[in-house]
Amino acid sequence: MILMKLRTTRLTLLPATADHVRAELAGEGAFGALLNAAVPASWPPGEYDPPAQRYFLKCLTAAGDEGVEWYGWYALRIPDSEAPQTVVAAGGFFGPPTREGVVEIGYSVCTEWRARGYGTEMTQALAAYGAVQTGVTKVIAHTAAENLASVTVLERSGFVIAGPGADAGTLRFEYGPAEK
Repeated sequence: MILMKLRTTRLTLLPATADHVRAELAGEGAFGALLNAAVPASWPPGEYDPPAQRYFLKCLTAAGDEGVEWYGWYALRIPDSEAPQTVVAAGGFFGPPTREGVVEIGYSVCTEWRARGYGTEMTQALAAYGAVQTGVTKVIAHTAAENLASVTVLERSGFVIAGPGADAGTLRFEYGPAEK
């Protein structure tokens, strides 16, 4: 299987496969070797913790090749004089479009690489990619209202507040109109 990659100014985005997630769960050495990238000490970032990894492994295993690109993606920082190729964030969708055509996006940036715009760069690319996929009518995201960094990432990525989220204290965001 040839994996599609998305490229931004400073990142290569690679969709997760079941093999990637198995390597993550096996430990930093296996994961870094598979990605050919340095893995920060804070990996996995934020809410992309081992229970989330196991959930995505289950989804990817069940969906096979059809699930790749509809679940996790890794943000690999393009190497430069500051650092080698490094996995700086995880993000992606919570699965294929619903019957109504909705996909939800999530993201987490490693502590060492926060406040550098990588979360916004990744979220912009994934939202734009998701919005033009067959069967997608809307890209949404949820975040805690008090998580100002996440709210900023979403707003800078073209999302607007669409109302309260499903959970108390959260906001629902929708990605701006996409040209199909």
